[in-house]
Amino acid sequence: MSHWRCAVCGAETPIDQPFTWRCPSATDADRHHAPQLVQAIAPLRSNGADNPFLAFRQYLAWDEFAASAGLDEGSRIALVTELDAAVAEVSGTGFVTTPFHRADALSDALGFHVDGGVWVKDETHHVAGSHKARHLFGILLHLVAAERTGLAPWGAERPPLAIASCGNAALAASTLAAAVHWPIRVFVPVDANPTVVQLLHDLAAEVVTCPRLAGDPPGDPCVHRFREAVTAGAVPFSVQGTENAWCLDGGRTIGWEMARHMEESVEGPPFDRLFVQVGGGAFAASVGAGFRMSGITPRLHAVQTHACAPLSRAWELADSVGGPRHVAEHWGDVMWPWEHVGHSAADGILDDETYDWLPVVRTMADGHGSPVVASEDDVVRANELGRRTTGIDASATGTAGLAGLLAVRDHVADDERVVVIFSGVRR
Repeated sequence: MSHWRCAVCGAETPIDQPFTWRCPSATDADRHHAPQLVQAIAPLRSNGADNPFLAFRQYLAWDEFAASAGLDEGSRIALVTELDAAVAEVSGTGFVTTPFHRADALSDALGFHVDGGVWVKDETHHVAGSHKARHLFGILLHLVAAERTGLAPWGAERPPLAIASCGNAALAASTLAAAVHWPIRVFVPVDANPTVVQLLHDLAAEVVTCPRLAGDPPGDPCVHRFREAVTAGAVPFSVQGTENAWCLDGGRTIGWEMARHMEESVEGPPFDRLFVQVGGGAFAASVGAGFRMSGITPRLHAVQTHACAPLSRAWELADSVGGPRHVAEHWGDVMWPWEHVGHSAADGILDDETYDWLPVVRTMADGHGSPVVASEDDVVRANELGRRTTGIDASATGTAGLAGLLAVRDHVADDERVVVIFSGVRR
């Protein structure tokens, strides 16, 4: 049976145990724990369904949990179909396999040879306009499966969901919550985008503005208030694997889609490099895990900006504690909140701490990748170039992976095959 194993302390939790959001050894005073999925790796195959949660259902941990709780295969398929239809009614789209292709005009603009180039995965028309709902749908399936098998401790009155976010994750969480009529509290900063805040209100979310309080420890005050809500009984509906490890399950579907497309539809050698924008880190962690299960392992570059780059700092400090493969036992020595978060057009990746940094560091170390810190000029140029050459109306956050490629383009051979993901529609 699959299980969770903490990358820091090694504590294990079986997959059939419900509501295993955090490592059992984690406490409010010691949050330096990181549960990771341990699964037998089988040849990755899709059954051809357009919905990735059906196409790759057999590899998803929520499905194994639901089976162990007594839901037969037909019931599990029906649950995905039912919730997907409810999400589509709210969002205008359900979960689908998103477009992935070589961006010829972009490749030409960057001087790549015909044998190389840039492949773009477009998540901007996905549920709530980004990849974030992939992470959260797995949590939702877990919750509803637990309810229907009698494992949920609540009765008719569900506890609120909670998330700390002021952007795509908040919109995705509120969209899914609205689809199943589940109350949700969204913790946002004082300078949250008014357009996003209004969209959250339209989705019936309770929006909680979080100024920094005098007694707050270092770190994001929204995360502090979110954690207080969870302590008081809210469900962590989070895209931070350290707060709810189940978000790392469904996030892998985007990596699986790209890997299967590579094997089935792209002639020639496999991808050489993968540039993924990194805020909290769950996106890169999940995409890396998805590729690793497929046996295709492009070199991962985790992209941050000069305004906030705690992952790059941790990578640079890794040698002082024995190298990237030994950082787990030295969390506090290499990863801590960025002291002075600056401003960037890619504001969605300005998380002052890379919460899911351990799996990202592992993937970079195993595949000879590295972090990339993009300048603000790279961020702005990437967004203009990406939108002009591809027609994809992504935000600067959504094109930040391309900013990483621009930052190191001189070190990438013209015949290399590079992947970027445009995730986050411009609002």
